[in-house]
Amino acid sequence: MTVETFDMHGQPVSVTPAAAEHFRSSLEAKGLPAVRISVRESGCTGFKYVMEEVTSAEDGDVTVNLENGIELYLEEAAVEFLRGTQIDFEREGVNRTLKFRNPNVVAECGCGESFSVE
Repeated sequence: MTVETFDMHGQPVSVTPAAAEHFRSSLEAKGLPAVRISVRESGCTGFKYVMEEVTSAEDGDVTVNLENGIELYLEEAAVEFLRGTQIDFEREGVNRTLKFRNPNVVAECGCGESFSVE
């Protein structure tokens, strides 16, 4: 038998330097200070990530402060879906995309737009 520990004080998500810079650059161009991430039912697999550039958190949001001064607000209901996720910004040739490396995902649709969790 194993025992899983839960760190109430640790950040629920991590953000790579490339993703943090992407957020900073995008937000700076619009004069906004933060990104809000939530999860909605959608697609053939079940859920999708929703990201919004925002001025402030909503009630209950969990705040993640990035080293470059940007704040991420995680919708309270989405935290359990996101716990342990690494957000990265990848460049593949001319394509650039944010990648969510989420250990809670058990299946993804073929196009990569939706996911399911247990």
